[in-house]
Amino acid sequence: MSQKVKFTVGMQGLIEEREANVPDDEPRVIGVDGKDLTAIGARAPRLDGLAKVTGRAKYTYDINRPGMLHAKFLRCPHPAATIASIDASKAEALPGVKAVETFQNKVIRFAGEAVAAVAAESREICDDALALIEVKYNKKPFVVDKEIARRPGAPSVFDGNNVNSRDSGKPRNEVQAVIEKSDAKFEDTYRTQVQTHSALETHGAVAEWDGENLTVWTSTQGTFGVRKDLAEAFNIKESQVRVISEHMGGGFGAKFGAGEWSVTAARLARKTKAPVKLMLDREGEHLCTGNRPDSIQTLRAGADKSGKLTALDVTTIGTPGIGGGGAGASVPMIYNFPIFSKTEENVQTNAGPAAAMRAPGHPQGSFALEQLIDSLAEEVGMDPVEFRKKNDSHPVRQKEYDIGAKAIGWAERRNKKAGAGSGSIKTGIGVGAAKWGNWGGPPAAVAVNISPDGSIEARNGAQDIGTGTRTLIAICVAEELGLAPDDIAVFMGDTNDPVGPASGGSRTAASIGPAARKAGYLAALKLAELAAAQLSAKPDEIAFKDKKVFVKSDPTRSLTWKKVCSLIKANKLTVLGERAQNFADWQGEMGGVQFAEVEVDTDTGVVRVVKVVAVHDAARVINPLTLESQIIGGVIQGVSYALFENRILDRNTGTMVNPNLEQYKIAGSLDMPEIVPIIVDWANGKNNIGMGCIGEPTAIPTAAAVANAVYNAIGVRVKEIPITPARVLAALGKVKEAQS
Repeated sequence: MSQKVKFTVGMQGLIEEREANVPDDEPRVIGVDGKDLTAIGARAPRLDGLAKVTGRAKYTYDINRPGMLHAKFLRCPHPAATIASIDASKAEALPGVKAVETFQNKVIRFAGEAVAAVAAESREICDDALALIEVKYNKKPFVVDKEIARRPGAPSVFDGNNVNSRDSGKPRNEVQAVIEKSDAKFEDTYRTQVQTHSALETHGAVAEWDGENLTVWTSTQGTFGVRKDLAEAFNIKESQVRVISEHMGGGFGAKFGAGEWSVTAARLARKTKAPVKLMLDREGEHLCTGNRPDSIQTLRAGADKSGKLTALDVTTIGTPGIGGGGAGASVPMIYNFPIFSKTEENVQTNAGPAAAMRAPGHPQGSFALEQLIDSLAEEVGMDPVEFRKKNDSHPVRQKEYDIGAKAIGWAERRNKKAGAGSGSIKTGIGVGAAKWGNWGGPPAAVAVNISPDGSIEARNGAQDIGTGTRTLIAICVAEELGLAPDDIAVFMGDTNDPVGPASGGSRTAASIGPAARKAGYLAALKLAELAAAQLSAKPDEIAFKDKKVFVKSDPTRSLTWKKVCSLIKANKLTVLGERAQNFADWQGEMGGVQFAEVEVDTDTGVVRVVKVVAVHDAARVINPLTLESQIIGGVIQGVSYALFENRILDRNTGTMVNPNLEQYKIAGSLDMPEIVPIIVDWANGKNNIGMGCIGEPTAIPTAAAVANAVYNAIGVRVKEIPITPARVLAALGKVKEAQS
């Protein structure tokens, strides 16, 4: 049953009232005025922080089972081939080797595909065994360059056309006609690279059979998805599979399904009748587990003399390797183009498959779009921030532009003329914006168990991928029970517990948080019945705060938390909070604006990001401490994308030349700028808390803001990332040639 409920949405200065059908068993919808909140919105340290810094937290890599074997893959060195034969007899005869799996019928489509796997008593024996496996290949023509792959007669990756194209928006001729009539118009081409996932903990699993029941410890973003995949792979029921991911060392979109690592570990475990650990090495991680596709984006747009955008035409080309979705650069986004046209070319190549990666398509699109917006602002003679505000209707971002500009000193410190300033070290400031929209939803459930001694635990089977979801659950439960978050023990990452979402699309918090609050609310209702009998009151007169249970009209009539819990007759009081469907809403998306300050050494071409002011919103803020951490993490990843990361494939051999963390450059501690996270809090009536998401939008605009800052510093655009010293010097060299 449900009832019509009124609540406020928005933020101070932008408050509206909404009405929605809300289930009867839901707690009240938290509106704009959250003054009575105690746990929600307070800064709570991570519940698992101590376990992580002391080494007590167990990641998949740390799992060691009695009698456990180790496993490794043998990988093909060729980018395109068929397997003529595999002879594993020498490997099987090696002392310490317990099983060998070969993939005889595999067609090789990229260098690094697995062709065999070995389970042995140690990793060292695995290495020796792999060296003994003799594989004969029939090599085939290949192509790893997307521009070559588009040409007629190029080697075919999947026995067909390598190019899949699609159009969207209005007909191109209509859009081009509008651009031609515009007072200002601008066109340019921008390039982004392939970025590999490079999570600190590689993909992998430990598999153990007990009869026909399978337990797998794995580093995953989707425990329940892995359970489903494994059940299908072994033709058993999902109830026979248990997946555990208590702690994991990072996941940006490539750790959803079971993958060949989990399935192979389970096969070897069943074959050897022993637990098997198969963790990928860093090379395998780079080659096989997923990446952010590259892009070539040609953008042409117009604006009128007042600064209003008129039209946009986009062509994007990208490769997902042997995967799909490589051309998905998210343009247009954010800005109000009255008309647009877009052609996307997805070009398959003989390279490892793309996978979803933190805000898929958006950092690529942002890098191109935000530079185009800056260039159009320059064409019409407007300040880039004012130009954006004129063409961005999102009310929260409107405030974020002003907040960020003030924090970075935009008006006082930015070069009014790009490239101004003397000396070899030049500074500049740039801006970029972001959008994301995911409000979560069912299925998600949180179980709360309260014991007569007052101890309380909350359980959910989804995984905390490092974002602080455990702490968020504790906060939401604590809010309803008048407790502190650290009063609650939270257990996550075990499919034996209630269902939870995969951590993708920034939907985890907004799915689980409202379920956790509901679980706390239902537990409070049951405890209120016990307390009411003791306090000669009605259950709806009972309140919870500061570990006390009292009568609202007379707080002196109270019981301690432990006293109320002692009234529980059974071993424990158990409730299940299930996530309701979303309600009405105020805005359909979260915003975000970032400002970057850079120093560019014009003698060496080295770019240093000095400061990033990152202003973001996630609707109702649950924990500012972990939300700030998410913002900082997104900026770090964005800086790394802008300046360092780049998968390099040798077009002559088809192999990746930097599948490691020595030549594949990632930003380190000495490359970190000052990062200033600023949170804008608002309420959205999508769920009982009015909360949203933050994981992905924080990584979207950083590279674009850095690129705009580099232009502001040196007066010439670097239109390809990573922005390396060589590319900076090349851009400066073109300016000198033009001036001579």
